[in-house]
Amino acid sequence: MSVSAPNVILRGGPTELADPHTRYVDDIESTLKLLIGNAYEHFEPTGQFVEHHGQHLRVFEWIRRTYVAE
Repeated sequence: MSVSAPNVILRGGPTELADPHTRYVDDIESTLKLLIGNAYEHFEPTGQFVEHHGQHLRVFEWIRRTYVAE
């Protein structure tokens, strides 16, 4: 399995995601939904880009949390 270099940086959200948190996503134009514990953390792409450790990353801002239905 190959690992892709991070292409986004996440801002805000739960304390489980230490700032800055980087990751690779397939679609940098769509809302990102991460499962953390029993909840989904939703991040929305912004028009901002930053340089982080020599990488050009799109900024995603935390927008809300939803809980997993039982």
